[in-house]
Amino acid sequence: MDLVYTGKTKNVYKLEDGNYLLKFKDDVTGTDGVFDPGANTVGLSIEGAGRAGLSLTKYFFEIINAKGIPTHYLSADIENATMTVKPATVFGQGLEVICRYRAVGSFLRRYGKYAQDGQELDAFVEVTLKDDDREDPPITKDALAMLNILSESEYEILKDLTKKIGNIVKETLAEKGIELYDIKFEFGRVGADNHIALIDEISGGNMRAFKNGEYIEPLVLEKLILA
Repeated sequence: MDLVYTGKTKNVYKLEDGNYLLKFKDDVTGTDGVFDPGANTVGLSIEGAGRAGLSLTKYFFEIINAKGIPTHYLSADIENATMTVKPATVFGQGLEVICRYRAVGSFLRRYGKYAQDGQELDAFVEVTLKDDDREDPPITKDALAMLNILSESEYEILKDLTKKIGNIVKETLAEKGIELYDIKFEFGRVGADNHIALIDEISGGNMRAFKNGEYIEPLVLEKLILA
């Protein structure tokens, strides 16, 4: 088992059978000790965050797989905070795809002249480049195609999958009286046919969720959903 990538919140190992192992850490993104799913740096470490994140990831990926939506997920070992996945090729050097239901975070910082804090959004899909040096700049469908990161048809698949998966998560949270404000996904090309599939994770660390107007911390969110 070879370490091939050290990330902010997980490490990636290549297995002998060609699949990969993701090792979830207790680190979460944020700034000055405050959690922020949209941040580019590790802001703090929360004991148990790795297992909590993996527990939610396993829960949601298995629901998504059962609905016939493609993912790279194979299995998970909660005790060891590891997940086995199929190999995937990212778009360019990596994209992040956000599905927004409320105007908060970077959306509000950019568009606050026109949007109000917490304003409802209709599953607005936004693609950003994974580029820490440039603070993950948003990129349009046309630019993605012109820069050969993905084709226009692939963008439409990406957008459609984002809305479908986002709504699955949103509806699941709503059953617990929790409102999803926004969520961040990653996708890649998987399999011999290079089909687009959900990769990485779905956890409290990459979404903002609220209950009765109060933000829910990632560890608390995991307990509420899996209770």
